[in-house]
Amino acid sequence: MNATLPQSNIDYLTLAVFIVFFAVFAFLGFYGAKWRKGDLNKLHEWGLGGRRLGFILVWFLMGADLYTAYTFIAVPSAFFAKGAIYFFAVPYVAWGFGVALLTMPKLLEISKKKGYVTAADFIKDKFGSKTLAILIALTGVVAQLPYIALQIVGMQAVLAMLFIGLTGTASSTVTDIALLISFIVLAAFTFTSGLRGAALTAVFKDILIWLAVIVPIVVVVISAGGFSHALAVAGKAAPLYETLAPKEPVEMGYFSLALGSSLALYLYPHAINGSLSAESSKKLKLGTSLLPIYGIGLALLTLFGLLIYAVKPALTVVTTLKDGLLTVPALVAYTMPNWFVGIAFLGIFIGGLVPASIMAIAVANLMTRNVIKEFVPLTEKGEARLAKWISTAFKFIALGFVFVVPATYAIQLQLLGGILVTQTLPSIFLAMYTNKLETKATIAGWAVGIVSAVFLTLYVNKFSTISTTFFSTPLGLIYIALISLALNLLVAGIGSLVEYAAGWRPRKIEQ
Repeated sequence: MNATLPQSNIDYLTLAVFIVFFAVFAFLGFYGAKWRKGDLNKLHEWGLGGRRLGFILVWFLMGADLYTAYTFIAVPSAFFAKGAIYFFAVPYVAWGFGVALLTMPKLLEISKKKGYVTAADFIKDKFGSKTLAILIALTGVVAQLPYIALQIVGMQAVLAMLFIGLTGTASSTVTDIALLISFIVLAAFTFTSGLRGAALTAVFKDILIWLAVIVPIVVVVISAGGFSHALAVAGKAAPLYETLAPKEPVEMGYFSLALGSSLALYLYPHAINGSLSAESSKKLKLGTSLLPIYGIGLALLTLFGLLIYAVKPALTVVTTLKDGLLTVPALVAYTMPNWFVGIAFLGIFIGGLVPASIMAIAVANLMTRNVIKEFVPLTEKGEARLAKWISTAFKFIALGFVFVVPATYAIQLQLLGGILVTQTLPSIFLAMYTNKLETKATIAGWAVGIVSAVFLTLYVNKFSTISTTFFSTPLGLIYIALISLALNLLVAGIGSLVEYAAGWRPRKIEQ
């Protein structure tokens, strides 16, 4: 063990528990092909689980879909490094579920009635435009790549802490090999089982995650002086104190970031894909209404970024290695027994694999059905087969993306991805409730939203490395996604009025 790092509770029993539980995870993934059997040569059976998930499975699947390895690693890390503004994640997911209840059950009802597999299917029919459907599909794919890549960043943090505990150093070679093996297993059972495998592994993953959150919180609060001690130590750390009580007003930035993120959450392809797998809108509503329970878990987990100050050995590891992503793994490694560390680490690790599976399926559905199929005729069986291969390729593209692109840059691209995917809101959310948006005006609004989002993001970062997604205004900092969305809506609205004045009338489509 490196002399500068204190001895953790990680040993070979930890590794053994990790491997055994990973084997259980893999078994459940492959077993998914036999569970609730359906013809997996049909895209809706492979990619949506046959639309037969009840509210409990929807709850687990969406929990696994939205609460990922990166969420459990990055949010506490950001809170540790930059303070209270990163508690925005707690209200944002709560508001996001409100948005979901207003939109996803209606989209599910329309999709089941019309046979839609993706949101772009709905757009193509609603607007009568292949062009708009392709643009929205590609926007989702582009936004999804850095999102899935960040799951791998979270998984890397777990593996790094595991090997630091075993050997005293983090081996990037060993970590990369472990990730490659894991993704081969993931790709194999996703290809075989589709969303059914993801649903079964989501239940397993979430059980482990809840253990990994609740038990350490209780242990640290009881044994290490808890929040009062952590606050006392944190108060002596000037950088943290300044971020917990910043001199500049950040209220508008906090509010706009939470609002913009909540609007974006269910525009991501994986969130829509998971929602469309529900058996009925009633069961989707019930499952979604239970998701705030995960929000409680996220609030507790965010506080890991504070509690680490109460556990000196864990704090030493993070500060010595200058790696905030180790905040949660280090806290677990220095407070929990060796066998439990293996369970918790595996929970966080597969907390990246399960969402990666769902994200890859969602991207495959979009690319196959709404891009490639528009140019190449495909049979039903050919459509499903191509989606399986695209899903496999996308996983390894994301893995290669992380190997090639530094983690910090992957994070920055994900921030931009969230801003971009928000620009699909008029075409998806608003179009479910109104037919007053004209096609060319909606495309123009999308284009203005995308261009302004990219320009403003580059502008506030002085056309250099992306480090912020806020634009400074007299009202305070505002999340760029909201500014671009406002421009998007303005152009789409005015354009539709102009077209109406020129004689255009909304298409009457039964929904």
